[in-house]
Amino acid sequence: QVRLVESGGGLVQAGGSLRLSCAASGIIFSASDMGWYRQAPGKQRELVAVVTSGGVTNYADSVKGRFTISRDNAKNTVYLQMNSLKPEDTAVYYCNAKKVTAFRRYDYWGQGTQVTVSS
Repeated sequence: QVRLVESGGGLVQAGGSLRLSCAASGIIFSASDMGWYRQAPGKQRELVAVVTSGGVTNYADSVKGRFTISRDNAKNTVYLQMNSLKPEDTAVYYCNAKKVTAFRRYDYWGQGTQVTVSS
């Protein structure tokens, strides 16, 4: 059974920091591309950051220089360090695990965790 268990969301003042965690099971974590997405009310879900199985990272322009995605393969966990938070960062943040090969494909999602940034 595949599970992505998220934690670390909460309420923080603008300029503050939060660290989100996503613990994965039921997948070959080290071979998976891991990402964080977010969805604000009335808006489409958008990519925030991704770290591939090879360690390559990419970020949305809106979070570059403020957020850092990282992974710990020994713990099957991906993190999103969020600094200098802005009210515009308020959203439900979702963890994603993805793998596509000639033989297999999966695309799994966590339950989401609320991040609220007050002005």
